[in-house]
Amino acid sequence: MTTQSAPIFSLQAPKDVSLSEIEGELSKIWQSYGIDDDSGVMPAATRATTFSLIVYEPEETQQLLTALGFYSGPIDGIPGPRTEVALREAQKTYGLPLTGKATAETLTRLREELTKYVGSAASDGGNGTSSLSYALDTRSPAVADAIASRNPCRIIALCPVAGEDEGVKAQVSAYCPIHKQSQTTLVCCEYITLTGTVAALERVSGMVAALLIGDLPKFLWWKATPDPNNGVFKRLVSVCNSIIVDSSRFPEAEIDLLSTQELLESGVPVADLNWRRLSAWQELTAEAFDPPERRAALMEVDRVTIDYEKGNPAQALMFLGWLASRLHWRPTHIEQEEGDYDIKRIHFVAEDQRQVEAELAGVPTADVGEIPGDLIALRLTSTNLKADCCTVVCSETSGCMRMELGGGAQACRFQQVTALADQKAELLLSQQLQSWGRDELYEEGLAVTAQILKLGVRG
Repeated sequence: MTTQSAPIFSLQAPKDVSLSEIEGELSKIWQSYGIDDDSGVMPAATRATTFSLIVYEPEETQQLLTALGFYSGPIDGIPGPRTEVALREAQKTYGLPLTGKATAETLTRLREELTKYVGSAASDGGNGTSSLSYALDTRSPAVADAIASRNPCRIIALCPVAGEDEGVKAQVSAYCPIHKQSQTTLVCCEYITLTGTVAALERVSGMVAALLIGDLPKFLWWKATPDPNNGVFKRLVSVCNSIIVDSSRFPEAEIDLLSTQELLESGVPVADLNWRRLSAWQELTAEAFDPPERRAALMEVDRVTIDYEKGNPAQALMFLGWLASRLHWRPTHIEQEEGDYDIKRIHFVAEDQRQVEAELAGVPTADVGEIPGDLIALRLTSTNLKADCCTVVCSETSGCMRMELGGGAQACRFQQVTALADQKAELLLSQQLQSWGRDELYEEGLAVTAQILKLGVRG
């Protein structure tokens, strides 16, 4: 499906500058705006006035695509229409499945092709390095269009690369999405891209903090495992108002969720984009017990089953943590069963000393969704057969059928989660930047999730 997007106006296509010239170059962009306009009438352009966003991008997708000539936008680490188009073009060129996603197969092939390109350049008398050059493509938006279209902001992308430490390369640019309803005003985003080894980026982390705009809110989207021992992470956490992560991308979800909880306990304000993906599931679960005749039955729930796409249990664990925190269940022990379904059985004690059991099952799926570990279905029921509490929430017919078969003698209320188009990280990020205060439900739920995970560690 082709992504529809607004055209863009370029105040400045990406330009290489020295580190000391970044602020001066950005000022020049705005000083020169409108000078060459023959009509003397240019739309008003709003400079970054809402917030600063730092993106730490450990995956080199955009850099590889750029070096091989498929990508022509700012390297900002934010997935979007332009990156997807470039990935499809590369996949078509190299005979790979046309997913538009940075699959392991795609990244491996791009690295191989870049190695060939670098070797060819060296044999032709070049220096063996590829130039990250750009040509503005106005057919698709700036990668951060979902953010820039609503907020004039400054985006600073930190792109760590492997190889020899050659210092940090800097680029600046400015793009303004054009919308029909506001053609007289341009909402512009300033981009600063810093590329270098981890060690090189750590050396300039103090300068990165200085590039954040005054008293405006400051966000850090850390697209890697939160690591308090990482020098760059430690420095940026100290100057940002909110740290944004996406647990669907955690390589070791259970360990990384524990690390996230430790950050919260230390006072670091953290927001998880993957938590936002659970909102529809939480709302439908709560809605099922809204009718007065069912409210009392909620306290009868003592059996929970959650199915999720096998691979990343973060969503399932966070949903269970949320549910247990709301119903005041205390986790006591955990059993794990290796096999096709990666089953975890977590036992709780309720406030009235009832025994509660939850089962999490990682279900192998042939067609893996865009978000690793998406919930498939869940069922709440009771060992008290007279209780009217059986509730099933599912995202697909097959999930509903499996839960229905396990429903036992109780009549269940079925709710289906409608597939949402706003689950992609860049759109959730845009929403998160609109409401960046602390989320008590998330923090309380993750605290219980951490208690569950610690039981597994001790076991």
